[in-house]
Amino acid sequence: MVHRLRRPALEARLHTKITPDWHRWIGESLAAGHGPADLLATMRENRFDERAARDAIADAMFGGAAPRAPDDEVPGLAVFRSRLADGHVLDAGDRQVRVIARMTRPAIAILDGVLDADECDALRDMASARLERSLVVSPGSGKGVVQDIRTSEGANFGRSENPLIARIDARAAAIMRLDENHGEGLQSMRYGVGGEYVPHYDYFAPDDPGSKAHLASGGQRVATLIMYLNDVDAGGETIFPRIDFSYVPRRGQALYFEYTTPEGALDPLSLHGGAPVLRGEKWILTKWMRERAYPG
Repeated sequence: MVHRLRRPALEARLHTKITPDWHRWIGESLAAGHGPADLLATMRENRFDERAARDAIADAMFGGAAPRAPDDEVPGLAVFRSRLADGHVLDAGDRQVRVIARMTRPAIAILDGVLDADECDALRDMASARLERSLVVSPGSGKGVVQDIRTSEGANFGRSENPLIARIDARAAAIMRLDENHGEGLQSMRYGVGGEYVPHYDYFAPDDPGSKAHLASGGQRVATLIMYLNDVDAGGETIFPRIDFSYVPRRGQALYFEYTTPEGALDPLSLHGGAPVLRGEKWILTKWMRERAYPG
């Protein structure tokens, strides 16, 4: 439990700098089996700035820099460049999508009009019937496991399993400028009050044993499109802690981002997460794209 975690002494004032003692405590606590949510709660109690605490926990979990994938393990990744088209309006096949904002590194874009209100409602209704506790990929085994770094419920959809899903699959592929067969099946997630996703990477770390099977089937992930199915009353921002950027969910909009530097290396600045929902709930629909055809 949180109150049983042993932690360094700290005077009672707000802290934005993580001391070496606290960095050691984070590492030892994770190694002892304490979850990141417990660590974050303890650091809040000790008056740490939440963003600084989250970043320190993420550093301990994922390391301070992302590894580069050897070219012979992940063919083509080293020459990967941003796939999003230039301009203020993108052709999404069955509609035009407006670009609200862009960032160069990591490659991020906020897109408006990706989904309409009826589609958002229908997707939420469809997902509600099959929600289960969301899983994360285990670095050791590559299998989906329940961990408290991701406190949401999720629903998975097969590619083109019905006309609505087929339409969204095709639209996402057009936006991301990859063939539909490069896409994983859409995944919807619901976060209730307190629900969050601790900062993480969407790519498969090449050095993790559990990544081998994923990389052998479709190759590395290259881009994410998060579509937002509702407005969140409070909290629930999508955050990129290493660049101090956050996006406030808006129904029908989407957040697009990639995970490589201009040189083709996996980019540690793509670390991202979902801040806790403070009021109401948060619904999203996510599309991940692979560098090669994926038999999903």
